[in-house]
Amino acid sequence: MKPPVTTRKFVRTIVGPKLIRYVRHIGTPKVRDAESYFQALTGKRALEIGGPSDFFCYDGALPVYPILASVDNCLFSCETMWTGKIDGRFYYDAQRREGIQFVCEVTALEPIGDASYDCVLASHCLEHTANPLKALQEFRRILKPGGLLLAILPNMDDTFDWRRPLTPLSHMQEDYAKDTSEDDLSHLPEILSLHDMRKDTFPGTIEEFRERCRQNHKFRIMHHHTFNPSSAGAFLESGGFRILRAETVKPYNITILAQLD
Repeated sequence: MKPPVTTRKFVRTIVGPKLIRYVRHIGTPKVRDAESYFQALTGKRALEIGGPSDFFCYDGALPVYPILASVDNCLFSCETMWTGKIDGRFYYDAQRREGIQFVCEVTALEPIGDASYDCVLASHCLEHTANPLKALQEFRRILKPGGLLLAILPNMDDTFDWRRPLTPLSHMQEDYAKDTSEDDLSHLPEILSLHDMRKDTFPGTIEEFRERCRQNHKFRIMHHHTFNPSSAGAFLESGGFRILRAETVKPYNITILAQLD
C-alpha cells in the first residue's frame, strides 16, 4: 500500500528528511493505547516480513522498532519494487544496528530455524501472499512458545479493493489444502475488473498496472485476498493464533496483536 522506493526517494530529495519526519509525526493517525503493544513487545527479537514499514518507525502509527531488541527481515527477492536492491543487511532504524536479511518466500522460511524468534511483524504483506495460511504455519514454526504476531492488513472498504468481494476463510483454506503457490493468477480477472485505480497510490497507467499483475510472481503487486476487521481476526485464529488486541487505524489499517494459541 505504500509507494515504490523510487518515488519515496524522490520525495525525500525534494522536501528533505526532517520536514518529512515532522509532517509524519503530526499527521499520522496513532494506534490507541500503544503502550499495551509496547509492554508485550519490548525487548523481543523480531523477524519482519517485507518492510521496513513506516507503520513501525518512531514517527509511525505504532513505533515498535525502537523498543524491540532486534529486527531481522525476510524478502522474497534480492530486489523488489518496494525496497530496491538489498545487500544482506536490514536497515530499519538509523539509531539501531542493522538486522540480518533473509531472501525466501514467506511460505517457505527455510533458512530460519524452529523457535528462532519472539515475534513476527507483518505489515501489509499477507494480502500479497497467495497462500496466507501456509505463511501463518511458517510463523508458528519459527516462533518460540508463546510467540507474538503483529499483523497489519488493509481494510478492503477503505482501499482500492472496495469493489471486490470479501474473501471467505474457506477460500484461503482451499488454497492451503491445494498448496497454492506464489505464481497463482486465479484472482487476476477479478482484480483487473474491480480494482479502483483512483484509490491506488502507485503511479502509472492501467496498462502498466495490468502488466505488473500479469507478472505478479516478479512484482507481488496483487492483493490475492481481501479482508475486513472481522475476517482478519478469523483468519489469524484459524491459523492457530489467539487475538490479544485488534483495532482499525486510519486510513485503511487493521491492526492485530496475536499470540500462539
